[in-house]
Amino acid sequence: MCSIHVKDPAAAHSFYTGTLGFETLMAMQEYNLYIIKDPGADANSVGLLLEPSDNPIAANYMNALHDAGLPAIVFGVPDVQAEYDRLINEGVVFRGEPAEDPSGISAVFDDGCGNFVQLHQD
Repeated sequence: MCSIHVKDPAAAHSFYTGTLGFETLMAMQEYNLYIIKDPGADANSVGLLLEPSDNPIAANYMNALHDAGLPAIVFGVPDVQAEYDRLINEGVVFRGEPAEDPSGISAVFDDGCGNFVQLHQD
């Protein structure tokens, strides 16, 4: 499992599953615990914990990354432009249009939960 710190795990769960298309691996509302996974992946694949940022160290880290405009996580996708177009139609706010550099094509958006997220295509 890996994790990303978020301001509100329940809201992040809604965004990451409803808008981005991840699937719920585990949801325990009473513990503010939400783990998502890549769609179609089996239960033994890597999960992404939507970690509460209620710890001051975590909140400082999350806020510092956001203030610097740095993505907290990168998701590989087969077609950045298609995903950009789909998410724009869903109301997701991007920092700019997809751009190509020697590493591939990327686009960065705000997840509304305290993080910038980068989409990347090799």
